[in-house]
Amino acid sequence: MSLNDPRMAKAFRFVRSEYSGGEARLVYAFDDGPELVERIGFPAAPALAPEREAAFAAALELLHLIAGVSYYKAGVPGEIRIESTTIDRITAAFLDDLYLHGLGEFAYTNKLDLRGRIRFPSHAGHPGLRRDDGEMGADSSGVRRAAIGLPRSTLVPIGGGKDSLVSVEILKAAGENATAVWIGNSGLIESCAGRTGLPMLNISRAISPLLFEYNRAGALNGHIPVTAINSAILVVAAILYGHDAIAFSNERSASSATLEYDGMPINHQWSKGWAFERGFRSLIHSHVAADLDYYSLLRPLSELAVASRFAKNNRYDDVFSSCNRNFRILGPKPSDRWCGQCPKCHFVFLALAPFMPKPRLLAIFGRNLLDDPAQIAGFDALLEYRDHKPFECVGEGHESRAAMAELARRAEWREDAIVERFIHEVQPQLGPDERSLEALLQVEGERHLPARLVDALERS
Repeated sequence: MSLNDPRMAKAFRFVRSEYSGGEARLVYAFDDGPELVERIGFPAAPALAPEREAAFAAALELLHLIAGVSYYKAGVPGEIRIESTTIDRITAAFLDDLYLHGLGEFAYTNKLDLRGRIRFPSHAGHPGLRRDDGEMGADSSGVRRAAIGLPRSTLVPIGGGKDSLVSVEILKAAGENATAVWIGNSGLIESCAGRTGLPMLNISRAISPLLFEYNRAGALNGHIPVTAINSAILVVAAILYGHDAIAFSNERSASSATLEYDGMPINHQWSKGWAFERGFRSLIHSHVAADLDYYSLLRPLSELAVASRFAKNNRYDDVFSSCNRNFRILGPKPSDRWCGQCPKCHFVFLALAPFMPKPRLLAIFGRNLLDDPAQIAGFDALLEYRDHKPFECVGEGHESRAAMAELARRAEWREDAIVERFIHEVQPQLGPDERSLEALLQVEGERHLPARLVDALERS
C-alpha cells in the first residue's frame, strides 16, 4: 500500500460533520492522509424548525461518531482524535462499547484483540449526569436536553425480511401513524415498503470511495455494526422530518453471542441486541431529545415467535427476502430472492416451516431445502450440532432444534432427507425441553415498548 496505509496510521481522526441542502457529510482521516467523506441524503428535506436545531446538531454529531466505525476498522490505530466536538464520559463509554463489541466479529476473523485499544477521549470537565433512575442528564456543553415537540409518528425501518414486516402489521393494527423507511437503493426493500401501504422514505448513503481503494489495497476489512449506523441515521431523520419514535424489529435472540473467544462473547448481531438498544436509547434521551423514543417492537419475542406471526399473513410472500446473497435482486421467481444456500435461507425456511402449510413455504422458496442432503452442514450449524451458530442474523440453536423436532412429528415433513437424519442422529441426544416450541412462543423478557403497543404485540 501507499504511505497512506491506514494500518500504519497512529491516529484515526473525526474531522468534521456538515449538513446543508438535505445532505449530511461526515469527514474522517488517518493521520494527515486524505479525507474520507461519507454522504447521506435526506430527500425533500424540510427546513429545520428553530426549536429542533440543537437536537439536530447533537444527532448529527452522534451519527458522525457512530458511522466512523466503517472507516476506523481499516487500520484500527491506537489513538482516536475527535476534532469536531468534545464528548462527555457517558458518550465516550457508549462509543467504547459500540466499537469493541460491534467490531467483535471483525476482530475475531482478523485475529485482533481490541480490548484496551479503543479509547474515545472525553472532556474531563463534563462527566455526564444521566443516571439509571431516568433523570435527564447533560451533554458535554452542560445543556440538559428537553422535549422538542415532535409529533406522534413512527419511523419503522424496512429491511426486506420477515421481521420488519411483522412490525408494520402490528403498528397498522394498533392504528399508529407510521412511515416505512429504508437506507440504500435495494429494489427488493423498496418493493416490500411499497407493499406495506405506508408512506415511504428512502434515505441514501454513499460510503467514501477512498475506503474501497484502501480495501482493494489490503486494508483491514470485515463485519461492522450496521444497525448502529442505521439507527443514528434515523435519529437525524426523525428530527428533520418530525417523528417521535423509531421502531426497529430486533427480537430477543439477537442478544445471544455467536460464540465466545478468549473470554469475550462475539455476537454478529451486537448492535441488534438489548445492550445496544438500552444504551443508545438512553443516550438519545439524555443528549439529543427527551421526546424521541427508540425501541425494538419485537424485543420480547423469539425468532420462532416472529415467524409464527409472519405466517398469519400472506401479503408479503412474493416480495420479502432475508437472503444475504440475493436480497438486492428484484425478480418474479423465488430464485431471484432466495439463493437457497446461505444460513439466512436455511434459518428462515426452518423457522417458517412449523407455522405455514408446506405448499405455501415451497412456493416462497421455489424448492424444499429440507429435502436436499447437500444442505446438511448448513442446518447442522443452525442446530449447533458439530459447529457453532453461523455469523449471521439467525436464531439461537435451541430455536432451530425445537423447530426441527416439531417437523419430525409431522407426516408431511418427517420423510424429507434432513428431517429424517435429524430424527435418527440428532434428536436422540436432546432432552424434552429442547423439543418443545411452546416456551419459545411466549412474549417475555426485557423491552422498551410504549404502553399503548404492549397489547397490540400480545394480540398479534
